[in-house]
Amino acid sequence: MNRDFPRIITMLRKEKKLSQKQAAEELGISQALLSHYEKGIRQCSLDFVTKVAEYYRVSCDFLLGRTPERSGATLNFDDIPDADEAVEDGVKGSSLVPLLNKKILCNTLSVIFDMLSKNKNKQLTADVSNYLMLAVYKVFRSLYSANSKNEQTMFSVKKGLYHGYCDSYMARFSAKFEYATNAEGESENARKLKETEYSSELLSQEYAKESSSLFNLIQHAESKIRTKTSKM
Repeated sequence: MNRDFPRIITMLRKEKKLSQKQAAEELGISQALLSHYEKGIRQCSLDFVTKVAEYYRVSCDFLLGRTPERSGATLNFDDIPDADEAVEDGVKGSSLVPLLNKKILCNTLSVIFDMLSKNKNKQLTADVSNYLMLAVYKVFRSLYSANSKNEQTMFSVKKGLYHGYCDSYMARFSAKFEYATNAEGESENARKLKETEYSSELLSQEYAKESSSLFNLIQHAESKIRTKTSKM
């Protein structure tokens, strides 16, 4: 089996609020064996993968981490909703890769800012926004400044300083929103965050159009992280 399977079957069980004992009985195995499967200690048969897929009503490809879509569907450019009309206008004569990535990023940002708006925490929204704006600024300026002949008059921060400044302030804002989302205090905002319940199933229902982009972004990001950590 692979390393995604134990994580996914654990996630699906917890989403349904089932104990290991309940799920094991339904699947016709012992609780101990299911525990081993969820921890990745033992490998299961393909027949069991099929049984789990039928039980949770997902595809085998989803269980194996081959696609973030529960139905097993693969990502298709035309299936992703446009974040703006400019995307469709730019398709002709352009590579689909940057346009696909733009759709994924824009739709995922829509989910993030909707989650922020529901929490109504102005400081958290500001910290997340500042972090993302600095990241975009850094990328734009790097692209713009690649040609040394391009005028730098629109920028007030010196060329040799913006990378370091961006990194330091992004780290600051990251620390602030990480603290806010893990806050142990009893403020109203902290309670809202603690009481807000999410799961991949709930996200799929609440963000029917955008969730595909979100799940594909997660899969892509974690594939890069895994590649990096595996070489360390």
